[in-house]
Amino acid sequence: MNKYDKIINLPHYELKSHKRMSMESRAAQFSPFAALTGYSESIKETTRLTNEKIILSEDMKSKLNMKLQMIDERIKELPKVSIIYFVSDMKKSGGEYKEYTGNVRRIDKIGKKIVFIDKTIISLLDILNIKADFIKEDI
Repeated sequence: MNKYDKIINLPHYELKSHKRMSMESRAAQFSPFAALTGYSESIKETTRLTNEKIILSEDMKSKLNMKLQMIDERIKELPKVSIIYFVSDMKKSGGEYKEYTGNVRRIDKIGKKIVFIDKTIISLLDILNIKADFIKEDI
């Protein structure tokens, strides 16, 4: 007979004053910790790519001006257009090009912006291209 035979099959002793810790809480004690908090986010931000803003040629600028004039002629109809424009990145140099489609309310020539009926505002200086049903592609 072994000296532990009497106690080997007894239930595990648990204190009445403390509850047993859940498996999730026990596992959290042994999980690795982040020694450098925010380091992984900093790496992700550094590796995130941005695009440079395309500098328009004089020919491209004149074509955009013609398109804006065609939109301005139809402004009472609230023409629907698609605009590709540049959005600067707030954290690093460069940015990205986005496309927005909506109905134009007005073109502010003094403020150099285009205003849509849903109150979206796009700077005329950030526009790369404009498309609409009434604008020919070759312009």
